Amino acid sequence: MPPVTTWLVRHGQSAANAGLPTEGHGDVPLTELGREQACAVAGRVDRRPDLLIVSPFLRARATCEPIQARWPATRCETWPIQELTYLSPARCTGTTSATRRPMVDAYWRRCDPHYVDGSDSESFSAFSNRLRDFHQRLLALDCAYVIAVGHGQFFRAYMMCLTDGFAATPEWMARYRTAETGNPIANCEIVELSGEALSHARAARLAALSAQDEIGGYQKRDEGENPDLAP
Repeated sequence: MPPVTTWLVRHGQSAANAGLPTEGHGDVPLTELGREQACAVAGRVDRRPDLLIVSPFLRARATCEPIQARWPATRCETWPIQELTYLSPARCTGTTSATRRPMVDAYWRRCDPHYVDGSDSESFSAFSNRLRDFHQRLLALDCAYVIAVGHGQFFRAYMMCLTDGFAATPEWMARYRTAETGNPIANCEIVELSGEALSHARAARLAALSAQDEIGGYQKRDEGENPDLAP
Protein backbone atom coordinates (compact mmCIF):
# COMPACT_ATOMS: atom_id res chain seq x y z
CA MET A 1 0.00 0.00 0.00
CA PRO A 2 1.31 3.51 -0.80
CA PRO A 3 1.35 6.21 1.89
CA VAL A 4 -2.04 7.67 2.80
CA THR A 5 -0.59 11.14 2.28
CA THR A 6 2.59 12.18 0.47
CA TRP A 7 3.90 15.73 0.39
CA LEU A 8 6.25 16.72 -2.42
CA VAL A 9 8.16 19.83 -1.28
CA ARG A 10 10.42 21.83 -3.56
CA HIS A 11 13.49 23.29 -1.84
CA GLY A 12 13.64 26.93 -0.76
CA GLN A 13 15.13 29.67 -2.87
CA SER A 14 18.72 28.81 -3.80
CA ALA A 15 21.56 31.05 -4.87
CA ALA A 16 21.00 29.87 -8.45
CA ASN A 17 17.28 30.70 -8.24
CA ALA A 18 18.27 34.21 -7.14
CA GLY A 19 20.49 34.61 -10.21
CA LEU A 20 23.79 34.43 -8.33
CA PRO A 21 26.93 32.73 -9.72
CA THR A 22 27.30 29.16 -8.52
CA GLU A 23 30.06 26.59 -8.15
CA GLY A 24 29.10 23.02 -8.87
CA HIS A 25 25.53 21.81 -9.03
CA GLY A 26 24.73 19.72 -6.00
CA ASP A 27 26.30 22.18 -3.55
CA VAL A 28 24.24 25.29 -4.37
CA PRO A 29 23.17 26.78 -1.00
CA LEU A 30 19.92 28.37 0.07
CA THR A 31 19.63 32.14 0.26
CA GLU A 32 18.42 33.84 3.42
CA LEU A 33 14.94 33.90 1.90
CA GLY A 34 15.27 30.20 1.13
CA ARG A 35 16.08 29.45 4.77
CA GLU A 36 13.04 31.46 5.87
CA GLN A 37 10.88 29.52 3.43
CA ALA A 38 12.21 26.23 4.78
CA CYS A 39 11.32 27.25 8.34
CA ALA A 40 7.84 28.23 7.18
CA VAL A 41 7.32 24.79 5.61
CA ALA A 42 8.44 23.10 8.83
CA GLY A 43 5.82 25.16 10.66
CA ARG A 44 3.13 23.60 8.47
CA VAL A 45 4.11 20.06 9.42
CA ASP A 46 1.70 19.78 12.34
CA ARG A 47 2.02 16.04 12.92
CA ARG A 48 4.99 13.70 12.93
CA PRO A 49 5.78 12.27 9.50
CA ASP A 50 6.48 8.57 9.29
CA LEU A 51 9.32 9.17 6.84
CA LEU A 52 11.28 12.07 5.40
CA ILE A 53 12.78 11.55 1.95
CA VAL A 54 15.38 14.05 0.79
CA SER A 55 17.44 14.68 -2.32
CA PRO A 56 21.23 14.45 -1.90
CA PHE A 57 21.63 18.06 -3.09
CA LEU A 58 22.53 20.68 -0.49
CA ARG A 59 19.59 22.99 -1.15
CA ALA A 60 17.12 20.16 -0.51
CA ARG A 61 18.92 18.91 2.59
CA ALA A 62 19.00 22.45 4.02
CA THR A 63 15.26 22.77 3.37
CA CYS A 64 14.62 19.48 5.16
CA GLU A 65 16.66 20.41 8.25
CA PRO A 66 13.97 22.53 9.98
CA ILE A 67 11.47 19.67 9.56
CA GLN A 68 13.98 17.26 11.08
CA ALA A 69 14.59 19.69 13.94
CA ARG A 70 10.86 19.86 14.67
CA TRP A 71 10.34 16.09 14.41
CA PRO A 72 13.72 14.56 15.41
CA ALA A 73 12.30 11.06 15.90
CA THR A 74 11.29 10.80 12.23
CA ARG A 75 13.45 8.60 10.05
CA CYS A 76 15.12 10.46 7.18
CA GLU A 77 16.37 8.72 4.03
CA THR A 78 18.29 10.12 1.06
CA TRP A 79 16.81 9.00 -2.24
CA PRO A 80 18.05 9.90 -5.77
CA ILE A 81 15.30 12.46 -6.40
CA GLN A 82 17.64 15.27 -7.42
CA GLU A 83 16.77 17.37 -10.44
CA LEU A 84 17.83 16.51 -13.97
CA THR A 85 21.49 17.45 -14.38
CA TYR A 86 21.35 17.84 -18.13
CA LEU A 87 24.20 20.36 -18.48
CA SER A 88 27.70 19.43 -17.41
CA PRO A 89 28.34 21.14 -14.04
CA ALA A 90 32.00 21.49 -15.02
CA ARG A 91 30.97 23.60 -18.00
CA CYS A 92 28.68 25.71 -15.85
CA THR A 93 31.07 26.57 -13.02
CA GLY A 94 30.83 30.24 -12.12
CA THR A 95 27.90 30.90 -14.45
CA THR A 96 24.54 32.49 -13.68
CA SER A 97 21.12 31.51 -14.97
CA ALA A 98 21.45 34.28 -17.57
CA THR A 99 24.85 33.16 -18.91
CA ARG A 100 23.69 29.54 -19.01
CA ARG A 101 20.66 30.42 -21.13
CA PRO A 102 22.25 29.66 -24.55
CA MET A 103 23.37 26.22 -23.33
CA VAL A 104 19.93 25.52 -21.88
CA ASP A 105 18.17 26.54 -25.07
CA ALA A 106 20.51 24.41 -27.18
CA TYR A 107 19.85 21.33 -25.03
CA TRP A 108 16.09 21.58 -25.32
CA ARG A 109 16.23 22.29 -29.05
CA ARG A 110 18.21 19.07 -29.43
CA CYS A 111 15.53 17.19 -27.44
CA ASP A 112 17.48 13.91 -27.51
CA PRO A 113 16.65 11.57 -24.58
CA HIS A 114 20.02 9.84 -24.86
CA TYR A 115 22.25 12.90 -25.18
CA VAL A 116 24.82 13.31 -22.37
CA ASP A 117 26.46 16.72 -22.05
CA GLY A 118 29.45 15.42 -20.09
CA SER A 119 30.63 12.68 -17.76
CA ASP A 120 29.21 14.64 -14.80
CA SER A 121 25.74 15.02 -16.34
CA GLU A 122 22.93 12.57 -17.12
CA SER A 123 20.66 11.77 -20.03
CA PHE A 124 16.93 12.31 -19.99
CA SER A 125 16.59 8.52 -20.19
CA ALA A 126 18.52 8.17 -16.95
CA PHE A 127 16.24 10.79 -15.40
CA SER A 128 13.23 8.70 -16.41
CA ASN A 129 14.73 5.69 -14.64
CA ARG A 130 14.98 7.68 -11.43
CA LEU A 131 11.35 8.77 -11.72
CA ARG A 132 10.22 5.17 -12.14
CA ASP A 133 12.35 4.10 -9.17
CA PHE A 134 10.81 6.83 -6.99
CA HIS A 135 7.30 5.68 -7.90
CA GLN A 136 8.02 2.03 -7.20
CA ARG A 137 9.62 2.83 -3.84
CA LEU A 138 6.70 5.04 -2.82
CA LEU A 139 4.21 2.30 -3.64
CA ALA A 140 6.15 -0.15 -1.48
CA LEU A 141 6.06 2.04 1.65
CA ASP A 142 3.83 1.07 4.55
CA CYS A 143 3.39 4.58 5.96
CA ALA A 144 0.60 7.04 6.64
CA TYR A 145 2.42 10.33 6.06
CA VAL A 146 5.55 10.84 3.97
CA ILE A 147 7.33 14.08 3.06
CA ALA A 148 9.74 14.17 0.11
CA VAL A 149 11.95 17.27 -0.14
CA GLY A 150 13.48 17.72 -3.54
CA HIS A 151 13.28 19.71 -6.75
CA GLY A 152 10.64 21.29 -8.94
CA GLN A 153 11.92 19.64 -12.12
CA PHE A 154 11.73 16.18 -10.62
CA PHE A 155 8.33 16.61 -9.02
CA ARG A 156 6.76 18.21 -12.12
CA ALA A 157 7.96 15.25 -14.21
CA TYR A 158 6.70 12.79 -11.61
CA MET A 159 3.23 14.29 -11.56
CA MET A 160 3.12 14.03 -15.36
CA CYS A 161 4.14 10.39 -15.07
CA LEU A 162 1.16 9.67 -12.85
CA THR A 163 -1.23 10.62 -15.64
CA ASP A 164 0.72 10.06 -18.87
CA GLY A 165 3.29 7.41 -18.10
CA PHE A 166 6.84 8.17 -19.13
CA ALA A 167 8.27 7.11 -22.45
CA ALA A 168 11.69 8.73 -22.80
CA THR A 169 10.99 10.13 -26.26
CA PRO A 170 11.65 13.52 -27.85
CA GLU A 171 7.89 14.15 -27.82
CA TRP A 172 7.63 13.49 -24.08
CA MET A 173 10.65 15.68 -23.44
CA ALA A 174 9.03 18.54 -25.34
CA ARG A 175 5.75 18.20 -23.41
CA TYR A 176 7.64 18.08 -20.15
CA ARG A 177 9.67 21.17 -20.97
CA THR A 178 6.50 23.10 -21.83
CA ALA A 179 4.82 22.04 -18.58
CA GLU A 180 7.87 22.65 -16.40
CA THR A 181 8.58 26.13 -17.75
CA GLY A 182 4.95 27.17 -18.14
CA ASN A 183 3.83 26.09 -14.67
CA PRO A 184 6.88 25.68 -12.44
CA ILE A 185 6.57 24.52 -8.85
CA ALA A 186 7.46 27.46 -6.60
CA ASN A 187 10.20 27.38 -3.99
CA CYS A 188 8.87 25.52 -0.94
CA GLU A 189 5.53 24.86 -2.62
CA ILE A 190 3.85 21.74 -1.25
CA VAL A 191 2.14 19.29 -3.61
CA GLU A 192 -0.05 16.81 -1.74
CA LEU A 193 -0.72 13.37 -3.20
CA SER A 194 -3.19 10.91 -1.73
CA GLY A 195 -2.64 7.19 -1.53
CA GLU A 196 -5.75 6.81 -3.66
CA ALA A 197 -4.19 8.93 -6.40
CA LEU A 198 -1.00 6.86 -6.36
CA SER A 199 -2.95 3.61 -6.43
CA HIS A 200 -5.13 4.87 -9.27
CA ALA A 201 -2.04 5.81 -11.27
CA ARG A 202 -0.64 2.33 -10.69
CA ALA A 203 -3.86 0.65 -11.81
CA ALA A 204 -4.17 2.91 -14.84
CA ARG A 205 -0.62 2.16 -16.00
CA LEU A 206 -1.06 -1.59 -15.57
CA ALA A 207 -4.31 -1.46 -17.54
CA ALA A 208 -2.67 0.52 -20.32
CA LEU A 209 0.25 -1.88 -20.60
CA SER A 210 -2.13 -4.85 -20.62
CA ALA A 211 -4.10 -3.32 -23.48
CA GLN A 212 -0.90 -2.72 -25.44
CA ASP A 213 0.10 -6.34 -24.97
CA GLU A 214 -3.25 -7.55 -26.29
CA ILE A 215 -2.87 -5.65 -29.57
CA GLY A 216 0.82 -6.38 -29.87
CA GLY A 217 1.72 -2.75 -29.50
CA TYR A 218 4.06 -3.04 -26.58
CA GLN A 219 7.52 -4.04 -27.68
CA LYS A 220 10.76 -4.15 -25.79
CA ARG A 221 12.84 -1.10 -26.66
CA ASP A 222 16.44 -1.20 -27.74
CA GLU A 223 19.04 -1.34 -25.01
CA GLY A 224 19.61 2.12 -23.60
CA GLU A 225 15.99 3.20 -23.90
CA ASN A 226 13.49 3.04 -21.09
CA PRO A 227 10.01 1.49 -20.99
CA ASP A 228 7.05 3.59 -19.97
CA LEU A 229 6.80 4.29 -16.29
CA ALA A 230 5.08 1.22 -14.90
CA PRO A 231 4.78 0.18 -11.25
